[in-house]
This record gives sequence, structure tokens and C-alpha cells, in this order.
Amino acid sequence: MIQSQEEEDTKSPVDATINNVETTIDTEFLTEFLVGILNIPSPTGDTDNALAYTARALKTLGIHTHRTIKGTLLATVDGISTNSPRAVTAHVDTLGAVVKEIKPTGRLGLSLIGNYPWNAIESESVTIATENAGTFRGSVQLNYASKHVHGPVVGTTIRDAATMEVRLDARTTNRSETAALGISVGDFVYLDPRVEMVNGFIRSRHLDNKAGVACLMAAMKLITDQGLKLKQRSTLHFSHYEEVGHGAASGIPADCTELLTVDMAAVGDGQNSDEFHCTLCIKDSAGPYHRDFNRKLRILASENGIDLRTDVYPFYGSDGESHWRAGGNSRVALIGPGVDASHSYERTHMDALIATSQLIAAYLTSE
Repeated sequence: MIQSQEEEDTKSPVDATINNVETTIDTEFLTEFLVGILNIPSPTGDTDNALAYTARALKTLGIHTHRTIKGTLLATVDGISTNSPRAVTAHVDTLGAVVKEIKPTGRLGLSLIGNYPWNAIESESVTIATENAGTFRGSVQLNYASKHVHGPVVGTTIRDAATMEVRLDARTTNRSETAALGISVGDFVYLDPRVEMVNGFIRSRHLDNKAGVACLMAAMKLITDQGLKLKQRSTLHFSHYEEVGHGAASGIPADCTELLTVDMAAVGDGQNSDEFHCTLCIKDSAGPYHRDFNRKLRILASENGIDLRTDVYPFYGSDGESHWRAGGNSRVALIGPGVDASHSYERTHMDALIATSQLIAAYLTSE
């Protein structure tokens, strides 16, 4: 487990603003936490292990947590003032699937968790987690996967729930044999993350939004190591239902004045985001975020030497919106590291993670 570094002899004053934060982000901590949580399956609805991992890492920083009835992981960190409480949210839940049916062939039909195209998981290796019979391995395949058997049908078939299935790595050829293994409808199906780090790039599934969680953790590590105090009492909110639209609908304190949402920034044609920067989302599918809060973050980025991008995402939603839709009365803004190929096999760069961590730390210690 990640261990916090020993406190240094010299500390910044408790009311100091962060200077030269790029030299103080603990990249070893950031990397270790990120790789660890990426390798813990956490599709929406099955997130306890990832939340427990996050809680243990926070404990090493001296930050105590608790879980709500819904299961959200929360931590309250004292600040110099309590007149304008804040919150930061990042979601640990990811895309995944559950078993929808056991087919007559013994293979599995799926119901997807989260919004992503079927072709994004074609040929992906998966783990099926049963209630009482352990786990089984398999892979997602087109029903008519063999080019040598089915010819052009392989290339022209639409990928959807009716044409895709899980081929189990078990000797089963019918429904009864698969059921006898202990596999049932409703069992969770985990997509292999396939984490790899090359030349500062991190390739993996589920960087949305485990990269954002890692950035929040790295920001808190920086604050702890430097002996800094938060300017306001702040709630750290680790959501676990974001991918299905109601993660931050609960758990944000009623007196919260600002909610900083940390989630991935989508990279692609026509976007201003890239894999090397932190991005401030001005508007997404639900409309614009809070202009004054956005302006504050832009100023903080400039003061701390962070090259902040701005962007607009037409097919994107966040936990900040679920908070607003549930009646939240906070100012909301959204930042995050640039992530390429979102909701597929994703990629980001350490530079984007560091910049995002810097901005979170600067915000939490700012006026």
C-alpha cells in the first residue's frame, strides 16, 4: 500500500499559496495509486474494493473517511474558515457489464453498464464475477467472428447486444453446463484495463475517471507534505454512480458553496483539449458551468503557472450536473486531465495528471 513520505523539517506557512507546485507533486505516489486503482475492477454497482483502496490511501495521509448509506466515500477536511464550505468530487465507478442471459450455446449475452459502443469492447478479455463460484475468464466476440466461416458478414454486421457475446474459457456448450459452473444472470463482468506506461503516457481502460481520482489524491498528498491548510472546510466526495447519472446527487453537504468536479477531459477532432494539459470545461451537453467559478480557476491557473485549456463537450455529462439536478445550490466547475479515446481503450500523459493535481491543490488552498 502507498505510504506517505515523512514530514520535512521545513514547512510552508499554513496560509501560504502554492508556488512552484510542479516540483512538489509526488509523481511516484500519483503513479502508484493510479496503477493500483486501475487494476481494481469497479463497474458501477460493484465499487466497494476501489473505494476501500481509496480510503486506505487517504488514511496514510491522515485523512479519515466514512461511507454514506448509499455507499459514497466521504472525507471532511478542516479549513481555516467555515463560512464558505467547498467540495471536490471524483468518481471511481467505471464502464462494465452484467450477464443478461445464458444462451443455448452456453455463451453469455450482456447488458452494458454505462454509455459506450459495443465495438469498443470487441475481442476484449473479461472476468465474470459470480456470487458463490469465484471468477471465470472469457472474451467478448461477435456471434459470427470467424472470417473463414462467415465471410463478409463479419465486416458488415452491426455490433450490438444481439450480435455480441462472451465466449467463456470453460468447457461448456449449452445453457445447463454454464449454469452448473455457478454463472448466473446479473453477475458482473469486468473489462480488462490493460494498464501500460510508456514515455510518460498511461494507456488503460477506465482512466475515466480513475485518473481524476488519482489527481485528487496527489493534490491532497502535496497539501499534507507541505503542511498547508485548506482555506475552507472541504468535503472530498468519491462518487460511485457517475456513469449512470446520479453519482453526486447525494453526499454533498447542504452548506457547500462550490463543487469542483474532477473528471476526464475528452480529446478528439475539433476539441481544444489534449493529453498533456488540464482542461476547464466551459459547457457540455447539459449547458454551461458557473462562470464566476470558471473565472476563479482560470486566475488560479495563471497565478500558479498552469497552462489551462478550455473546452466544450457536446456528448458529455458529469457529477456536477447530477448535483445541480438534485437541487444542489453550489457553484459548479469541471476540470480534468485530457484523455484520448474516451470510453474505449484510453490514454493520457503524466503532464496532464500533474497539471490537474496542481490546480486542485491551488484551489483548495486559495481564497
